[in-house]
Amino acid sequence: MSAADHTASTSEPTEPDLTPALSEALRRAAAAPALVVACDYDGTLAPFADEPMSAFAAPGALDVLARLAELPGTTVALLSGRNRAALAQVSGAGAPVVLVGSHGSEWEGGFDAPLDDDDNALLARIHAELTEIASGAPGAHVESKPTAAVLHVRPVEDPAARERATARALAGPAAADGVFVTKGKNVVEIAVREASKGAALERLTEQAGADVTIFIGDDVTDERGFARLRPQDVGIKVGPGETAAGHRVQDIPAVVRLLGTLADLRG
Repeated sequence: MSAADHTASTSEPTEPDLTPALSEALRRAAAAPALVVACDYDGTLAPFADEPMSAFAAPGALDVLARLAELPGTTVALLSGRNRAALAQVSGAGAPVVLVGSHGSEWEGGFDAPLDDDDNALLARIHAELTEIASGAPGAHVESKPTAAVLHVRPVEDPAARERATARALAGPAAADGVFVTKGKNVVEIAVREASKGAALERLTEQAGADVTIFIGDDVTDERGFARLRPQDVGIKVGPGETAAGHRVQDIPAVVRLLGTLADLRG
């Protein structure tokens, strides 16, 4: 970690980001014997980037996650739509932080079930159709994942072209039988295996025997996670938009400060 990261993570967190209700929720969570802290990556800990592998974590983010993960009874996870290898590469995070990729379906041991021939054929068809759509929207590109293909339109400068490409993907390959569609911020992911951040959070919670689980995310894909939290758990939405989360912070720096506050309280 850089000296700048270390300084950012060890500086005194600022409280104005936190509402009284969120401050109380963090104090309660910090006192739990067993705690899970799970965070989305892009838009939560790292600013979005036109080139996905250039979306590096905000200053202090990785240091404070590592600090939390070293505390007794604390499980820390990154829960991302990225495939697990890409998440590890771009974030630089590793054990004891748990990395869960592909919207909750890809763990250290891989996927629960490998793709069969039919799955692979469907995935190849989806990829080809999305590639054709991307060719008509300069700047768009298709990302390959082990069980999905993803159309990225964030780099497309023309808003109309961005919307047309998204609409074509949703009306075309996303409407095929046997696929699972996740629409996020300027992305359409089409998978041949169902994935759910909610199911992943439940698995993390069960494995850790967690008394409280905290989940922080910014995207519409994170709503499936917020919706599966228990009454005692803490859901935190980053930025504007409708949400099932019970709490909200403004931006990525506020997330880093919040995590620092939690580490101080629990430490």
